[in-house]
Order: sequence, then structure tokens, then C-alpha cells
Amino acid sequence: MKPTTAIRTYLNDLLLLAFPDNCLLCTHPLMSDEKDICYSCIDSLPQTDYHLSSDNPVAQHLWGRVPLVHAASYLYVRDGNVTQQMIHLLKYKGKKKVGIKLGRLYGYKLKEQGSHYPKIDIIVPVPLHINRQRQRGYNQCDLFAQGLSEILEVPYEPSVLTRVIETVSQTKHSRYERWGNVEGIFELSQPEKVTGKNVLLVDDVITTGATIESAAATLLQGKDVTLSVATIATAGR
Repeated sequence: MKPTTAIRTYLNDLLLLAFPDNCLLCTHPLMSDEKDICYSCIDSLPQTDYHLSSDNPVAQHLWGRVPLVHAASYLYVRDGNVTQQMIHLLKYKGKKKVGIKLGRLYGYKLKEQGSHYPKIDIIVPVPLHINRQRQRGYNQCDLFAQGLSEILEVPYEPSVLTRVIETVSQTKHSRYERWGNVEGIFELSQPEKVTGKNVLLVDDVITTGATIESAAATLLQGKDVTLSVATIATAGR
């Protein structure tokens, strides 16, 4: 005889009491209706609400550099804040669930509140070079894209772009030097997947914008492509 829903719920609650899952951020035990990150930590996230404005600072940062329909970031990041903690867990501690969770949370925001984004046809994450991905074991941008894809019910395609040149940090270079360092680092591997599509390009953190600019320029080599950008975080507050 199969257990009823009530019995399954009871057994699950008992398992949680005996072996509780902990919040990835504060490490406190999660309640039965919480998953990966507790509600308290979610409420503390420094959200930008940039998706509600067409002339937000992220969009302004990219104006004149590449033709975009819209650009925004989910969270503010600065030294020591919860966003920096999450990015560190995601990129360097193997906490892949953080990336998926953030994608889902931002997906809910975009779905419930609306935004200046057009109807998205496909989500494309900024790729890592194969050497970096082998070292890390995954691409953190793929995970953010996966979470967005689940909630927005839009396919994500991690193989559309390929990173053909490995780069180093751009933060200490001038804008001209940064563009020279990232020019030609991407290749449009599957142009047929973006032909005539509204594409959402996603990255983890926008700093100089040079990498996003290069990836966007490569995607726009596709036929009749319109493009928007979303990142997990941007500098601020």
C-alpha cells in the first residue's frame, strides 16, 4: 500500500527534524517549506529593482557600447555583503544550488512584477573558457540561466556561445585596454539557435562591462537578433 500524502509529509518532517538541511548562507536549519536559502536571508538580499526602469545604472553603463533592448542586475554587491558571500560560495565553494536559486528568485521577480524586458525567446549564459570550466567543474552563469529558465519557461542554451580565448581580470585596465583584451574572445557556435530571437544574455557580476560587451557583440552577429542583458549582481549599496 502506498503512503498517503499526509503520511509522506509527516515522514518528511520527521526526516528534517532528524537530519535538517541548513541554509546555504546563515547555516541555520531550514523549515519544511524552505529550500536551500531561508526566508530570512532571502528577505535580506539587497535587490536593485533595476528591471523596472529602462534607464537604470546598468543600462546606462552599456549605452553606446552595444545595442540592447534592456539591461539590469538582480542584486547589489559590495565588500562583505550577503551578495558577495553568495557569489563566493557559487564560484569557489562548489555551491551550485546558489546559482540556480538566484535564477529562480529573479525569475519570480520578473514574472510577478513585470519589467522592461521584451518577451524572451532564449537565455544564453556567458561561457567560461574550457580550461576554467574544467578547473571549476561547472559554469556559474549556466546555473543562474537554468534557474531563470525554469521560472520564465524559456529555454537556455549554454552551447550558443563559445569562449575561444582565456582572459585574465580586467579591473586594473583602462576601458580601451579592457576592450582589446576581450575582443574576439567569443565565437557564435550555433547561430541558428538565435536567428530572429529575443535573446537574454546572462552573467554573474557586471564590473567593467567589457566581457558582456564582447559577448553581446558576438551574439549580434546572428541574423535578426535582439538582445537584453541580466546579471546576478552589480556594484552598489
